[in-house]
Parts: sequence; C-alpha cells; structure tokens
Amino acid sequence: MTRGTGNPPKRGAPQNDLGRHLRRPLERLRRHTGASLAFAGRVVPGSSDEHAIELSYFDGDVVGPLRGARLDHGHGLGGRVLTNRRSTALHNYVESPLITHTYDAIIRAERLYSIVAAPIIVGRKQIGVLYAARRSHHDQLGDSLDIVTDEARALEQQLTVSEVLGGLRSDRDELELAAWRSRVQDSHAKLRGLADTVDDPSVRAQMLEIAAQLAGEAPHDEPAVRLTAREQDVLGLLGAGLTNPAIADRLGIGLHTVKGHVKSLLVKLDASSRFEAVVNARRVRLIP
Repeated sequence: MTRGTGNPPKRGAPQNDLGRHLRRPLERLRRHTGASLAFAGRVVPGSSDEHAIELSYFDGDVVGPLRGARLDHGHGLGGRVLTNRRSTALHNYVESPLITHTYDAIIRAERLYSIVAAPIIVGRKQIGVLYAARRSHHDQLGDSLDIVTDEARALEQQLTVSEVLGGLRSDRDELELAAWRSRVQDSHAKLRGLADTVDDPSVRAQMLEIAAQLAGEAPHDEPAVRLTAREQDVLGLLGAGLTNPAIADRLGIGLHTVKGHVKSLLVKLDASSRFEAVVNARRVRLIP
C-alpha cells in the first residue's frame, strides 16, 4: 500500500531476479496488446507438493484484490498454464470451460474480461506466468497471445544469460559486460539496417563488412550458415533481445513476415527456440 492513500502502487515487485527484468516487458505488453493491465506471477511453494503462482508484478491500475493473489496448481488460468506449460487465451474468463472458476470473485472485482497468459520457463523449470488482460470484450486474441508468448520467450533468454553470467562474474562485471554487449548488438543491428538504405554498392559492402567484424566473423571466410540479408537483420535484433512486434517496428515489415523469418532461422540454425537460435548464431559468429 502507498502511504497516505492506502491504495496499491501501480507497479511493485519483490526485489528478485525476475522482478528486475519485468518492468519493460510489462510496459511493452500493455502498449502492443492494448491491454488494460499487464501483470506477472512467480512460482512459489503451494499448499501441497504442487507449486502455486503468486501475482506480484503489475503495469496498469490494480482496482481489486489481484495483487498478491496466490493461484493453486491446476486452478484458474495461471494454474492451467502452470500445469500445461502452454500459452492460453480466454475470451471471457468467467464463462470459459477451459479452467476451474476458483478465482472468479477476484477477476470480477478486478473487472477483467479477456485474458491471455504464457509460461516463463528457464532451464526447463517454470518460474512464472506472464499475463495481458482487458476490461472489455475482445474477440481477436491471436495477436495478443503471440505477443505475450514472444515477451515470455525474450524474458527467458535474458534470465538465462543473467543466470549464467551471475555464476561467473561479480554484479558490477555483469552490468558492465551486459551494457557493452547491448551497445555492440545495437550498433550491429543499426549498421545492417543503415546499409539497406545505401545505394552505392561499394559503400554498402564496406558497411556490411564492418557489421561482420562486430560479430567476430572473418569477412572472407565461407559462412557456416547462409542467411538472406533480411534474415541476418532479424537475427541481429533477436540477439539484441527484441520481440517479434519490436522487430517488425524496427525493420518496417509485417509481424507475419517476421515470424516467417524467425521460422526460417530456426531451421537454418538447427534450433528449437529463439534462445537456442541466438546461441547457435553466436557460436558460428553470425552475430556479436
């Protein structure tokens, strides 16, 4: 509760690794999906041997008892996602036959109607659930479900990298390295994007050669994986942690076009996930 008002703060989260990474994803979810409220829950020990979801992180106005609610394994939308480990969309929460209705009173008090949710899984362990919710009816939830799922996958990648680096370096070293890598990745992506706007073939070739050097690729080596120019652009932005909608905005192309390029990258890089594609791409020096 905030002092003086007794109202819950707009955003708030326990200071753990998940909470530190959630602020921007939740902001993006509200912006890209048009949701009234974006929120997330972390996996906590349940009342029995099963785990539960505790709703702790929010972007948007919380008007009811949602903050701090604990959802048991298998119950409600969060419990279903925790059980099935799959993204799920509900057009009308309180009338959906897909879930138990243990928490309908909370949903009604919060005045939520359509909700989508995706699991957050790191190292095969589910650590949380990401949500986007509307306070009005919305039939077309497919795009929202894709956006929430993409944000969950990007968050998993960030958390995995953070976990690995945290075991090797001090907090200060990790922050400095992450900032440096982010600058290099951003420069690599911008340079490739700028090269697409240059008409002079010689200048464009030099810019792409510099981008290849940023990625650590020897310019005259035969690449282990052959990508189109646009696939390389998408891969660079994936490596920088951007979601599919953000990549579409940056490159000025459609969301479905981005998804097609990502699917092609997964095949060419022999990867089963976006994170694995980025790891494999760095291994063969396609991106920094």
